[in-house]
Amino acid sequence: MKAYAFVILFLITGCSTHGAHFVDAKPMSNDLLTSSVLSKPNWHHGAKNCSLSQQAPHDIYQHDESTFIIRQNKCLTFEAPFIYVLAGTKSVLVLDTGALDQDSSYNLYQELEKLFGKKHLSSKQLLVLHSHGHSDHFQGDWSFSGQKNVTVVNPEKQALHTFFEFDEWPNGEKTIDLGDRQITVLPTPGHQEESISLYDEKNKWLLTGDTLYPGYIYIKDWASYKNSIDKLAKFAKIHEVKAILGAHIEMKNKPKLYYPIGSTFQPDEAPLELHANHLYALNSVLKAQNSPEELVFDRFIIKPMSLFQKTLSNLIRWFSA
Repeated sequence: MKAYAFVILFLITGCSTHGAHFVDAKPMSNDLLTSSVLSKPNWHHGAKNCSLSQQAPHDIYQHDESTFIIRQNKCLTFEAPFIYVLAGTKSVLVLDTGALDQDSSYNLYQELEKLFGKKHLSSKQLLVLHSHGHSDHFQGDWSFSGQKNVTVVNPEKQALHTFFEFDEWPNGEKTIDLGDRQITVLPTPGHQEESISLYDEKNKWLLTGDTLYPGYIYIKDWASYKNSIDKLAKFAKIHEVKAILGAHIEMKNKPKLYYPIGSTFQPDEAPLELHANHLYALNSVLKAQNSPEELVFDRFIIKPMSLFQKTLSNLIRWFSA
């Protein structure tokens, strides 16, 4: 990330737990020991000295023959976002394209060709979606430009609503058929205006982007966020959710501790996975809140933006439109 962007981001996300509500999470006291549905216990987590690091630009986990999770290198982008690749018999869905733009020479489409094989990938339709419209989730879109078998849905209101035909955003849900694999699309604004979450029926995963992940989560619209979490909690009550997978890891593997923004070395990270109980606990606390307040859970922290942060966020949003 360029220096000026980092300064702006620091102003938006300066972290403090002053006046925070520390949530008692006794029902999840053994939370960090919860068994994982992922067979990958650790991710590449950066380096003490990135100039000497020999790590690849990404860390790839193959869950099965049609499911991949890609994490970008923290030495290349401190955001180290996760990218989800879900394949069906007809189509491949890519959720988020990461924080590495064309200047980085990291080509996500070429990486997919390596994973699936050029011939096999070209035989399928590719659909590129974004969990929301922050730049660390769409900078890799450039690599799909000019590819005939690709549809990229821009992470902005009109494109999103037009593609999915949402009539009363954020109400309702849509279904994508990848071919023997159904994906449910749920509008979940709050962290950002166009945030969505996806449910993968095959693996029973709820992919939540920056709406819920093991990190310090900033909320722009508190009322919308409360509604979105309530929606996800109700969805999880009637659909099996084996794992909640977000877009980052920022928490440490000790309760309530997190890495500060800009960290490029996180040797003691918490697991990527959250679970339905985390969602239910968050929803319960949010329902009891009469006004926005920082909420510190063992595995994530919920932080309402200040008026200044919202204004700055809107300015960035307007200039980058």
